[in-house]
Amino acid sequence: MTNEHTGHSAEMFKDYPDIITIIDLQAMLHIGRNAAYKLLQDNSIVSIRVGKKYIIPKASVASFITEGVQK
Repeated sequence: MTNEHTGHSAEMFKDYPDIITIIDLQAMLHIGRNAAYKLLQDNSIVSIRVGKKYIIPKASVASFITEGVQK
């Protein structure tokens, strides 16, 4: 990942906290609930599951997007 991609992703999501919720993920990617949970369950976006709750680092969403751009 280049600095150009990293900087752009950081700017794109600057209004979100470092740890986001599933609702934040949906808003960031403009996707529905089922699509968001599928990304987490497939490990397309790195997260930690604690009980029924997902802990999602904002950086993992940025990585998901930049990896898609590079393909």
